[in-house]
Amino acid sequence: MTTPELTWLLEQLVNRTPGARHALLLSGDGLKMTHTPGLAVDRADQLAAIAAGIQSLAHGASAEFGDGRGGVRQSMTEFYGGILFIVEAGVGAHVAVIAAENADAGLVGHNMRELVEQLAHHLSAAPRADGSVTT
Repeated sequence: MTTPELTWLLEQLVNRTPGARHALLLSGDGLKMTHTPGLAVDRADQLAAIAAGIQSLAHGASAEFGDGRGGVRQSMTEFYGGILFIVEAGVGAHVAVIAAENADAGLVGHNMRELVEQLAHHLSAAPRADGSVTT
């Protein structure tokens, strides 16, 4: 799947999800893969780094306090003015969505998981050449 096709799919996610503002596809090590056009490039880079860091912390919590499977279904961070949602999207990839603080969290998460289920084999990021990818 091409980057323009993935960008279009992220746009469709934002358009059909009330309250969603921006969507981003990122690698597990925090590199932006593509994002919706309403998000400036530098802000997309910043969001990719933030989302990767949150996912890394969530994986650590899962390893220490989860059921032993070591996975993270979804991370959600509520802040004044919005909510950040992050879901795994294939091997070494994540989808992040910024939504309004009054967005329906269940609907946002559902729509994100629906997108990932449809495209999981396309939404993967190869590890860096030195093998330092984190998920």
